[in-house]
This record gives sequence, C-alpha cells and structure tokens, in this order.
Amino acid sequence: MLSASPSGLRWDLFCRVVDNFGDIGVCWRLAADLASRGHRVRLWVDDATALAWLAPQGLPGIEVIHWSSDCPILEPGDVVVEAFGCDPPEAFVRAMASRTAPSRPPVWINLEYLSAEDYVERSHRLPSPQFNGPGAGLTKWFFYPGFTSATGGLLREPGLLARQARFDAKAWLAGLGVERRPGERLVSLFCYAAAPVASWLERLGDIPTLLLATPGHAARLTKAAQAQGVPGTCRIRALPWLSQPDYDHLLWACDLNVVRGEDSFVRAQWAGRPFVWNIYPQDDGAHIVKLDAFLDRYLAAAAVPLAGPVRAWMHAWNAADPVLPASLPDLARWQGHSVAWRDTLLGQTDLCTQLLEFVTEKR
Repeated sequence: MLSASPSGLRWDLFCRVVDNFGDIGVCWRLAADLASRGHRVRLWVDDATALAWLAPQGLPGIEVIHWSSDCPILEPGDVVVEAFGCDPPEAFVRAMASRTAPSRPPVWINLEYLSAEDYVERSHRLPSPQFNGPGAGLTKWFFYPGFTSATGGLLREPGLLARQARFDAKAWLAGLGVERRPGERLVSLFCYAAAPVASWLERLGDIPTLLLATPGHAARLTKAAQAQGVPGTCRIRALPWLSQPDYDHLLWACDLNVVRGEDSFVRAQWAGRPFVWNIYPQDDGAHIVKLDAFLDRYLAAAAVPLAGPVRAWMHAWNAADPVLPASLPDLARWQGHSVAWRDTLLGQTDLCTQLLEFVTEKR
C-alpha cells in the first residue's frame, strides 16, 4: 500500500510508452516535480526501459510499477492521472469507483498532449461524467498543458532558472570529453527518423560547427551523412544516453538545439536558446496544423526578418516544404527572441502548481 507523506497526497500516474522518449519523459518529469513537493507517486508504466538512462538513480517518493495485463490492482491513491488518454485498467477504475466516505474517490485527471491550438483553451478543465462501465458515477477531468493563462501551463520545476544560472557549460562538456574550439558553433540534434539531417549538415557548413548527436535516430542519420561526406567545417560527436538533468545541460550549452516531440520541446523553450522543433509526424498532416498554431504564438512578437526564416526552417524540418532554406536564421537575433519568449512563458503558473490547485478544488 502507498502511504501519503505528512504534507502530500498519494498519486497514481499511468503511462503507456509510444516511442520510449516523449510519453515517459513527460510523466517522469511530472512525477519528479510532485515528489520534490512532498507528494508520493506510483508511476505505472508498460515499458520502463528508458528510465535506465532518463533517471538512472530514481528519486525518493517515486515508485515505478510495471503496468501489465496481470499486474496487481492496488488501492487507488488520492489522485489518478492517466497521461494522454491511456485508460487505466478496468479493475483499477472499478476500485476507484468503489471508494466511499470517509475514503472519497480519487480525483481522476486525463493529462492531455501539449498543443497551442485554440481548442485547448475551450477544453481545459472540462468534466467527463462516467455514466457506464467500471467508473460509473465518477468524473474524469481533462487537463490541457498550453501556452496561455487559460490553459494548464507547462512543466517547470521550482528553481529551474537558478540551476541554469549556476551551470558551467565548459566544465560539463569537458566531463563528456567534448572541447569546443574557439569560434565554433555548438548544435545539438535530437530528431525523428525522417529528419533531413544530410541536407541540414550541408547548411551548417557555413561556419565551423560542432554537432552533438543524441543516441538513436540522430546518431544513425549523422553517421549515414558522414559516410556520404559532410562539410569540412563540421565536426560531429555522438553522445551517450543522457539523464533528464543532463539533457537540460546539453540544451543550455548549445547555440542551437534541434528537439522533437513534447518533453524536449518544452525544455528547449526554458533553455532560452534558438531551437528547431521536429514535431511528431502524423499521416494526415495534422502535425503541420499543430506546428503552425505554435509558430503563430511563438513568432507573434518576432521581427519580420526573423519570423519568416524561423517559420521556413520549422516547415522544412517537418516536410511541409520540399527544400531547406539556404542558410540559418540570424542566431543572435533568434537568441534575443528566445529569451523574450521564455520571459513571456514565465508569466504563467507552471503545470504542476496548477494541477495541485485543481486537485485541491475538486477534493
């Protein structure tokens, strides 16, 4: 049985892994934020493989449970969060519904995917009463992360920017055996399988560049590009698997970051650095609608000479345009915009705080 800490609640957080990075990355970051605030979390996950490098030491206050068809059904905690509509086991939901006074049913939340589209503001905090099935009598609540005050905000743990301010990029890179040469542009790459890496490396040849490729698709694509030949001004280093804190360090150390999915996308924005978002591809092209919704917000206050090139690069990286632009946007101007955008986001209440306020209201 999971016991609550004196100052916290008991949380059950359910996660199905789609690609070993995004879903579990978001869920672990939320679990870590909750645990740091004195709450106890059971993270139910069907594939915990990625935690071996995302969080190799684990964290106090978080219990990882292998979610399988024959896993034991434990007493539900005070709050149940299903990440991205993953549907907890029917027996667990039935146990939630069977709780009666003085043990009230848990607050049941569907934490949705992040989007900048307008429907998020309309759908955030909407109830979904359960009239049939194992959860009959319960209410599931939709909770949407987002970029405006009418949404659930973004994950941002307390002290994040103070930690960044203390960060020593040179020392951290040296710990990886990486030395940046004078005048060298530093770029990180984390991408999906269809990313236009070979063409992009040709564009990076305009000035000396050190590219740091993360394991997986990025390492494979850069290796293939090297076999075909890359500009002599480009150096490429393959990185080891990085924990979530060290991935933050990578983003902070670089002049430009290519990120993918949701978790690294959000962390790139908190890094206050220029970034290119390789959005999760969808066959019907819905990802381009989602990309443009974000760009409309992200670039609303950007100067025209920056907004056009940044949009063009984002589109080309996500196959909305057939050819990459001839050169990168001006990085100095882009850097200033990245900090200004981060300052705008800092005006929001972070997602974990909003979740806690919501749970208090509904309990």
